[in-house]
Amino acid sequence: MRTKLSVNINKVATIRNSRGGNNPDILKVAKDCELFGADGITVHPRPDERHIRRTDVPALQAILRTEFNIEGYPSKDFLELVLRVRPSQVTLVPDKPGQLTSDSGWDTEKEQDFLRDILNDLRAAGIRTSLFIDADVRMAEFAASAGADRVELYTGPYAHMYAKNREEAIAPFLETAKRVKQLGIGLNAGHDLSLENLAYFVETIPWVDEVSIGHALICDALYMGLESTIAAYKNCLKVNSK
Repeated sequence: MRTKLSVNINKVATIRNSRGGNNPDILKVAKDCELFGADGITVHPRPDERHIRRTDVPALQAILRTEFNIEGYPSKDFLELVLRVRPSQVTLVPDKPGQLTSDSGWDTEKEQDFLRDILNDLRAAGIRTSLFIDADVRMAEFAASAGADRVELYTGPYAHMYAKNREEAIAPFLETAKRVKQLGIGLNAGHDLSLENLAYFVETIPWVDEVSIGHALICDALYMGLESTIAAYKNCLKVNSK
């Protein structure tokens, strides 16, 4: 098994939007990410369109050859968009409309009924589903019972504690990941994963299906270049490809 790398291009869109026009060209960047070895592209269209715009989504779907993962809160507008575009995967996040970034997971027990109906609709459209959750065994269990195909572990706490004590940092993630495996659903991970902490994460939890990385990867690309950066992240994932 090899963990796939999905590159989140939101930050590239932020740069484009800061000056108007089409520089950098989101479609070209996405195609280049694929050319340089990315296994997929992730976007998170937010209501204020501060980075990815709604019009970017169908345009990306039309040109991508790898997996397309769309993240977002399941509002009416968001669901209409993804059901029209039909990407490879939809990752549902519990973000409020003005939230800066996705920094917490679903309470899948409390939101069980709400999520189940949405997951059923997405699955009926042939879309793989993932729920963004904290490293919590119970949240994984309720995600599975709601019908999610996968969960994505919110790895912010792991990244923040990694330098201090990486064994302690990964412990709740390993426990939750083991339960996810027992439940028979897929496992994704994302948020603040970087060249510093990624290899240890997938070495410890080698059954991670996919990591979605944007902010750190784009920051590294400013110094290393996009092609070299994607190669470096892919190299971190080779620890569990033997």
